Amino acid sequence: MAFEALNGMAPLSTDPRRIPNWLRWTALLWLIFWFIVYWRVWGATNFLHLCDVALILTCVGFWTNNSLLISSQAIASLVIDLSWCLDAAWTLLFGRHLIGGTEYLFDPKYPLWIRLISLFHVVLPVLLLWAVHRTGYDRRGWAVQSVIMSLVILASRFTPPGENFNYAFRDPFRNHAFQPAALHVALCILFINVVFYLPAHLLLQWLFPKPRSA
Repeated sequence: MAFEALNGMAPLSTDPRRIPNWLRWTALLWLIFWFIVYWRVWGATNFLHLCDVALILTCVGFWTNNSLLISSQAIASLVIDLSWCLDAAWTLLFGRHLIGGTEYLFDPKYPLWIRLISLFHVVLPVLLLWAVHRTGYDRRGWAVQSVIMSLVILASRFTPPGENFNYAFRDPFRNHAFQPAALHVALCILFINVVFYLPAHLLLQWLFPKPRSA
């Protein structure tokens, strides 16, 4: 402590550019708990959902204090989790899904406490915006998330078509499958990247400064 003070450096635990230690440990413990529960209930393929990938990488980003990883998942979360919240709210209000993806949330065959775990979709965007405000927004986040999303969409094509993971087989609006399969995958990646990720990137870039070097 004395050496750090002598060199004009604050201890890491009080550095305003870092994720607080209590949140790092909370993220790690939550990830372990959530991963075990979801694996047992939904199975391993469930982790290919973009929202679940975002949660995993966010917890890793918090634990490692990686501003690039946090920035990339802020882009993803603004789209994925807010879409989830919109569909859930729409279903509660009007009794039908707007874009889908939350059907399990209203399925009584699953225990209520299991379904309520999915409320992390509500918390995650807020938490990530706070983290980006604290650590800064890394401008490379869009490129990193574009690569992550593309790999996840490609992997989703190897899951059962009926599950339609990440809409890799049919679009969420008309339930249409473009042919050939490569065209559908390319359109899916392009649509998410340009329509959703690019505006999120521009918004975050406008709202938050670049990360400051530690």
